[in-house]
Amino acid sequence: MPTTITADVATTLPADRYAGTLLGRVWDPAVEGPSPVLVREDGLYDLSDAFATVSDLLESDDPVAAARAALAEGAPNLGTLEDALAATVAGDTSRVRLLSPLDLQTVKAAGVTFAVSMIERVIEERVKGDPDAAAAMRDEILAEIGADLSAIVPGSDEAVALKAFLVEKGIWSQYLEVGIGPDAEIFTKGPTLSTMGTGVAVGVWSKSQWNNPEPEVVLALTSSGRIVGATLGNDVNLRDVEGRSALLLPKAKDNNASCSIGPFIRLFDETFDLDTVRGLTVSLDLVGEDGFELHGTSEMRRISRDPEDLAAQLIGPSHQYPDGAALMLGTMFAPIVDRDEPDRGFTHKRGDVVAISAPELGSLVNHVEESERCEPWVFGIGSLMRNLASRNLL
Repeated sequence: MPTTITADVATTLPADRYAGTLLGRVWDPAVEGPSPVLVREDGLYDLSDAFATVSDLLESDDPVAAARAALAEGAPNLGTLEDALAATVAGDTSRVRLLSPLDLQTVKAAGVTFAVSMIERVIEERVKGDPDAAAAMRDEILAEIGADLSAIVPGSDEAVALKAFLVEKGIWSQYLEVGIGPDAEIFTKGPTLSTMGTGVAVGVWSKSQWNNPEPEVVLALTSSGRIVGATLGNDVNLRDVEGRSALLLPKAKDNNASCSIGPFIRLFDETFDLDTVRGLTVSLDLVGEDGFELHGTSEMRRISRDPEDLAAQLIGPSHQYPDGAALMLGTMFAPIVDRDEPDRGFTHKRGDVVAISAPELGSLVNHVEESERCEPWVFGIGSLMRNLASRNLL
């Protein structure tokens, strides 16, 4: 039987269902705008009277206590998760539907934080984005470098020695620099308010011929750099575009609907913390309309830079984000399985359904569409401010 991937309550929720503190965001047609919600078994509770944005809530001294206090003070129930999910998948604008749980946060991503993706980036660079040449180059690179670089601590004496060896061999790469050098690659994935949530399309630029999903764990950070929760993300990547030139990274990474986040931010509380994040196992499941299937799992323990280190490199004396940030921790899975032709590897097709999941965080489900065919992004910061002002929430 072919695998079927759906965005329903059973798969969207974590394995322990409503045991954790799940922070979401919905579009409420009654107010023609978004609201942060606390996800409970008996409904989605609107926190906007107490906190106009998710960012506001996360900036409080204790986001979990603040959310629970707002609930106790009579936050209105906007309906069930089941109904909101159904409306989201159906694109029913007349009902409450789920959005990405991010709003004013800057959307950042760390690159080349896992050995397998580091090697794939070197390959992209060497073949200049040509998928036909990737298989042969992969064999050559792995024979020279070795397949396991995960034990090397970035910036260590061992990493410096490896760099000297690779430079001597003539195969040093800018991707190896950020993979094992002292400074992490952290880039802007997309503009504020541009991310997609679960149950909707993610976009791939129509001109790309070599691209893939990138399943990632995403940290929720306050303006002070405090990590207060985590969620899942899909850092949709155009391998041919980035492979042509690293200077094309913005085009490879930031297109309409090219980043999905969700389904919810699970706040750190008595059931979930940063050590749990460090031990997550993340799964990628993909089913195409052509019957193609792709399944894989990866472990956060294989990351080369600790989440706290990456967070400290993002927010500190050299850079501030007044509304907080979401930090994608890097992909742990680079699909190289041949889809259509031998040695051509994997690339997306329209209609692919992608699920990124972890038992502690639930499942983020999206279908793939060309970016140009996805719904245009029109609700930006100005629209949000006008909406909140009209609701007397500012």
